[in-house]
Amino acid sequence: MMNALPEYRRTHTCGELKGVDRGRCVRLAGWVNKRRDLGGLIFVDIRDRYGLTQVFFDPAKNETLFKLAEDLKQEYVISVEGIVSLRPEGMINASMPTGEIEILAEKLDILNDACVLPFNMGEHQNLDENLRMKYRYLDLRRQPMAERMLLRHKTARAVREYFDANNFLEIETPTLMSSTPEGARDYLVPSRVHPGKVYALPQSPQLFKQLLMVGGMDRYFQLARCYRDEDLRADRQPEFTQIDVEMSFIERDDIINMIEGMLKYTFDKALGVSLQTPFPRMTWHEAMDLYGIDKPDLRYPMIITDVSDNVKDSGFQVFDSTLASGGRVRGITVPGAGAISRKEGDEIITKGKEFGLAGVVTLAFNQGQPKSPLTKFLSPERLNSLRELMKAGDDDLVLFAAGEQSAISVALGKLRLFLVQRFQLPKTSEFAFLWVIDFPLFSFNEEEKRIEAEHHAFTSPLPQDQHLMDTEPLKVRSNAYDIVLNGVELGSGSIRIHDRTMQEKIFKVMGLSSEQAFEKFGFLLKAFEYGAPPHGGIALGFDRLTAIMSGQESIREIIAFPKNHQALCPMTGAPVTPAPEQLKILKLKLDVPEEK
Repeated sequence: MMNALPEYRRTHTCGELKGVDRGRCVRLAGWVNKRRDLGGLIFVDIRDRYGLTQVFFDPAKNETLFKLAEDLKQEYVISVEGIVSLRPEGMINASMPTGEIEILAEKLDILNDACVLPFNMGEHQNLDENLRMKYRYLDLRRQPMAERMLLRHKTARAVREYFDANNFLEIETPTLMSSTPEGARDYLVPSRVHPGKVYALPQSPQLFKQLLMVGGMDRYFQLARCYRDEDLRADRQPEFTQIDVEMSFIERDDIINMIEGMLKYTFDKALGVSLQTPFPRMTWHEAMDLYGIDKPDLRYPMIITDVSDNVKDSGFQVFDSTLASGGRVRGITVPGAGAISRKEGDEIITKGKEFGLAGVVTLAFNQGQPKSPLTKFLSPERLNSLRELMKAGDDDLVLFAAGEQSAISVALGKLRLFLVQRFQLPKTSEFAFLWVIDFPLFSFNEEEKRIEAEHHAFTSPLPQDQHLMDTEPLKVRSNAYDIVLNGVELGSGSIRIHDRTMQEKIFKVMGLSSEQAFEKFGFLLKAFEYGAPPHGGIALGFDRLTAIMSGQESIREIIAFPKNHQALCPMTGAPVTPAPEQLKILKLKLDVPEEK
């Protein structure tokens, strides 16, 4: 037997023993994953985050130990000491890393018992998400969650390794700061020392990383915690992590090349996947024209095509009247969907209307034969020309819509995504990256009737568009770039403004007076007076990246302790009503309507 060890000390984890360890005396510790009573023997799978190992208890060897094993239940914490033996021929489990061995138990210590579980630990599907969050410490023991936490760790480690090798400094920025408008509501923290005043939790480290460039730090990165009080969805959390990057004395291509290198390194180290670089690039106008969205999913090659010239003067009233009034006719091809039923066609038309299309005209090919209202208006030659333009095969479906170009493009873009899911269209790749560049610098807020920054107020305009700032600001393009992965905006960045005059001009276009701009951003404007270098950067959603890498749609699946869709923590009960003593110390009063 081995030298005496405390009962909870282990010699190996539950995922590392192999056939070469045969005859070795070992001690494992972990949780009871499953117990099976078979043919006079008891088999127990003991589990830790590294894997599973099968242990068996033989009454012929030790009857007292056997009876103790009879009391074991799921999730008991145990320590087992015994001899590694090979499994009998035909009993090897090739799907388990430890599947060729088992442990003949010689000692068993029950370190802690467990009450009845709120859910089956072996069930990976159809578990209520709020129940999983309430008992997240149990959920984290399950293999899928353990694997996701490991992937998150590997990804973070690879990011740090890459930036360190490229001479970046990891610098922490403040969590308690002044409130600055960044597109969402701030989380506020009352100050005890300064009654009536508050800190804001950072929506991003944007201003601080620019100040680091002014401070000569040259190359900065951070796995930064950010906080935004906004309505939640699958890829949003009130607190999240982003890979924050800033560089001095660079142009757009320098940032893009650096991030492509980081992603290539990270996917290789964390997933063993080799990415092909450089990633494709597309302007914002091209993305909106071809896909109706500024974050297209390139795994599906369906594009929106303008067919206005091909259907002009067809006699089809909807098309003719739209074209006569200055509108356009556009379409998309759905591969392999030509044999749709009438019910399915009606479903597509209904969805099109939900997305903002006045109507959808179908052209279905079934073994090369067309079926469409258009066959009454277009000659076989024009129909064939239209088919060639749409690159429609013998069993494809083509959908057309008429209207104002940008409106129908956006609506067709939404319909495109619906069709991908509806017909379960095959992907051309597992990970499709894309850079979208040359965004508009400004957009018009219809609700507030004012111009606002498309990305944020610190993005520089393209030099060739600066002359439009005073006369046609909505036509100015920004020196900004988004990186898209599988139809998800993974990150957004830009070459920043580094001189005070241009920054003040941007604020003026946005409707901020000099006094308002200085009140909110005076420290940044002042810093620009002391020699700010040209600089730029980007921030990538670390949670989104890891979720996509692990094949998950929701970032909640790769966060250890997330909030639910109502920004509540079912486990801790946060947020909670503060105690009267806390409010008194902070000199605060609550003005909350009484609950009925």
